[in-house]
Amino acid sequence: MSFADLGLSDELLRAVSESGYSEPTPIQAQAIPPVLMMKDLIGIAQTGTGKTASFVLPMIDILAHGRSRARMPRSLILEPTRELAAQVAENFEKYGKYHKLTMALLIGGVNMGDQIAALEKGVDVLIATPGRLMDLFGRGKILLTGCSLLVIDEADRMLDMGFIPDIEEICTKLPAQRQTLLFSATMPAPIKKLADKFLSNPKQIEVSRPASANLAIEQALVETSSRNKRDALRDLLKVEDVTTAIVFSNRKTTVRDLAQSLARHGFKAGQIHGDMEQPERLRELDRFKSGEINILVASDVAARGLDIKGVSHVFNFDVPWHPDDYVHRIGRTGRGGATGKAITLVTPEDAEAIEAIEKLTGHKIARSGGRGTEAPAADAADAPAEAPRPRGRGGRGSEKPAAEARAPREAAPRREERAPREAEPRRGGAPTREARPPRDDRRPRRDDRHDRDDGPDDGWNGPVPSFLEVRLG
Repeated sequence: MSFADLGLSDELLRAVSESGYSEPTPIQAQAIPPVLMMKDLIGIAQTGTGKTASFVLPMIDILAHGRSRARMPRSLILEPTRELAAQVAENFEKYGKYHKLTMALLIGGVNMGDQIAALEKGVDVLIATPGRLMDLFGRGKILLTGCSLLVIDEADRMLDMGFIPDIEEICTKLPAQRQTLLFSATMPAPIKKLADKFLSNPKQIEVSRPASANLAIEQALVETSSRNKRDALRDLLKVEDVTTAIVFSNRKTTVRDLAQSLARHGFKAGQIHGDMEQPERLRELDRFKSGEINILVASDVAARGLDIKGVSHVFNFDVPWHPDDYVHRIGRTGRGGATGKAITLVTPEDAEAIEAIEKLTGHKIARSGGRGTEAPAADAADAPAEAPRPRGRGGRGSEKPAAEARAPREAAPRREERAPREAEPRRGGAPTREARPPRDDRRPRRDDRHDRDDGPDDGWNGPVPSFLEVRLG
């Protein structure tokens, strides 16, 4: 099947051909025709299978007819991160170059005034993150009543980032009669509930089992220890045939420290994480794409949807906290029919997380030893017999002869054979255990405290003991 069989316009086919594509991916082949027929759609496919083009291409042809009005976008695409939103905008520019469509990108970290100016001119396509969209809507700078097409991309990531309430509110501000497309790599229950609430009789396309990993990606686990992880990573970067690689870590501080460490050891490494300003993040991505650096240390801000060609390896410096994130992370390699390799550094503390990942993906990941792993203990039959070194009063330097050390002690009389102690006074006149009087005769019980005369309560938290009273006269 070719793109021409999907019913796309000649102008769009020309742009697709010039981009180097001739055959659609399975998700594109199944999604584009129903979208062109104006049906609601749920698309489930593993990352790296071309979900973005499966809605960008038909949207361009749908929006080719009609005109935009000020502050009233004709279509809306919601993305969880700034990087994904910028990437979708690049797709529209690439495939829509022979169509006269206007577009605006609403993301945080950039000048709001420029975004408002673009909205005032009117846009056909609005690509936005939920936070910035709600901000501008609250300021009265945008109206959604003219939006006839809604795309919710990376819905499971929206769920992870806590955007589902915002999405629900945005949906209530859109026209009831609209076309809605929802794309996700996984389909947890809250996303299914969202689809049931806001999609009308949708066509569901499932190109792969939810949360399955790309079969073109070779996966491996390298066992190491926590303090040797950096050494193990550097060893792998030297041994593996790494062209370009993304190294994922769970914490932003680890991303910074690890990128600086790799740079000190001579690697061309950069970093991207959520604490960086948007221009910095885009600059690092451009350096990575241009080849100025070939190793990008990243937090999960780069785990979803980023399409960077030629990534040969993905390294999980930390095992992700959520199993779904593992699928998305390794999906940065093996894209567009290429092969890739994903290597995860694991410590003994990661056993439960790895088990959850293998249960989710239905795939047992191969294991190998790395730096810092314990060597297997020698077999007991082959180990030389060595007498334990006794510890005596002489300190480290004192040793007893082996025969003396192994000699058994003289048999001591058993407990029941020992002579009973006589009830005689202890040193200092204290009675022995046997000679002590019963408890009731020794001291008053806790329950008898009210019978004691400790004097009046002078305002403390309890009665004043009589020996603390000061008697005058």
